[in-house]
Amino acid sequence: MSHQLLLEPIHQFLQCKTPTGWIEKAKQPENLEVLLIDHMICELKAAQTAMYLIRKYAVDKESGDALLAWLEPYEQFIYKKQGSLSDLANKNRLSKQIIPKSDSPYGQDLIDKMVLLIKEELHHFYQVLEIMESRGIEYYSIKPSRYAKGMIRNVTSYEPNTLIDKLIIGAYIEARSCERFATLAPYLDDELNNFYVSLLRSEARHYQDYLALAEQIAGEDISDRVKFFGELEAQLISSPDEDFKFHSGEPTQQ
Repeated sequence: MSHQLLLEPIHQFLQCKTPTGWIEKAKQPENLEVLLIDHMICELKAAQTAMYLIRKYAVDKESGDALLAWLEPYEQFIYKKQGSLSDLANKNRLSKQIIPKSDSPYGQDLIDKMVLLIKEELHHFYQVLEIMESRGIEYYSIKPSRYAKGMIRNVTSYEPNTLIDKLIIGAYIEARSCERFATLAPYLDDELNNFYVSLLRSEARHYQDYLALAEQIAGEDISDRVKFFGELEAQLISSPDEDFKFHSGEPTQQ
């Protein structure tokens, strides 16, 4: 499948394209460091989100603890600056089979899609760290952008709508990541261009998996809710933003 065919449904799903101002700022060599660091953190956050959904909605405590242990080395690196690239080399595997709760009607589907997503996001985390190390870029803590919080604060407070909303938000985050990788790749050096293009297929599938789960769990038309979060996501992406991160909006300064 060509990149254009892959991106066509992404562009139809998203309600705006990445602003030219963001592209211009992202192209500047001095901003590559923060982009790579934020990208790496976003990969962990994506894995954490998927893990949270499995633990809250699909598995018992024993399986939940195994998921926590899976992410722990990556979280230690980000939050406590413990560990290294070599330490993470063989950490991307689950210690046990994850079994759904017997009373969860969608547990197995949620587990199947989210466990694969976690594995891929942690692999991408490792790949970004590998690129950073090869370029002499040291990891340091940065504050998160407004993007994810700006959507999460609008989540419905009762189930199953809470879960459905979170899955829709997950779909938008993955779709936007895919669009940004594709938009930015042509302006980067060959290594980063090839790397970002290599991520498009998995990010596109992640968005589709989130949306399919939301539709399955709702069991009814969710187009109004999808439209609501689409408009909110577009506003966060296209409105002025003093911060500059991978998912930030229109830069207020170039």
